[in-house]
Amino acid sequence: MTKKELIRAVQQSASDAGHELTQKDVDGLIDIIFDQAATGLAADGELKIADFGNFKVSERAARQGTNPRTGDKITIAARKVAKFKPATALKDQVN
Repeated sequence: MTKKELIRAVQQSASDAGHELTQKDVDGLIDIIFDQAATGLAADGELKIADFGNFKVSERAARQGTNPRTGDKITIAARKVAKFKPATALKDQVN
């Protein structure tokens, strides 16, 4: 599903529930939600959404790698990554 498809689906669900929202309104709301989620994840290191799943920041240590073109050894810097663990409700819905 793309962002445009998500916007249309949310707009349709809102319309079915009796709330008229424009695509621009829904787009703005989705942007706000994802911006706040990313901000919260960066600040707290964890984001929990009931019946959807948990996002958690994890640290990857620096490590040695190989340049596939030249075969030279390179150092890959340490970094933080976001990991996702789906909730049971989401797993059940997908299956």
